[in-house]
Amino acid sequence: MNDMISSIILLLLIMDPLGNLPIFMSVLKNFTPKRRKIVLIREMIIALIIMILFLFAGEKILSILNLRTETVSISGGIILFLIAINMIFPTKENNNNGISVGEEPFLVPLAIPLVAGPSLLATLMLLSHQYPNQMIYLSVSLIIAWIITLIILLLSGVFLRIFGSKGVNALERLMGLILIMLSTQMFLDGIRSWFKI
Repeated sequence: MNDMISSIILLLLIMDPLGNLPIFMSVLKNFTPKRRKIVLIREMIIALIIMILFLFAGEKILSILNLRTETVSISGGIILFLIAINMIFPTKENNNNGISVGEEPFLVPLAIPLVAGPSLLATLMLLSHQYPNQMIYLSVSLIIAWIITLIILLLSGVFLRIFGSKGVNALERLMGLILIMLSTQMFLDGIRSWFKI
């Protein structure tokens, strides 16, 4: 149960719904509220399908590449650490959504890379490799994290009204700080396992 809660938190932090709020709103601002909701749900469903594929195919991909758990754990920790640094110290380049005004997004940039980004897909591969006998728990964790992300994004207007843009930025930095701790733990677990061999 604790593993499930920690995996939900980890996946939710990487999906970063609060950090993606302003980007989602800027991409969808020219659409009617009804169309905005349809596009958002469609993009989130596409992201979920991609994430589930990586969760279940991750173990096979790693075995084909002949990668050990320790290697994936260490590299995963480094990747998550770099993402967390970007969350705490965002740059202007990170806010570029790569879509022209009035164009309806499909797959890019909302589903990929904002929700189902390379870091999340790599994390799902790592989790499926570390816990091959707990795929049901991992699937449930992924779906719960996805539902929470969807709810936050659907209530984007409410969140921005409550917290304001500065409040949302502060929350994202706090999430980045938590992610730094999780990534450091993942890195240290990989190092510890490596030296036990």
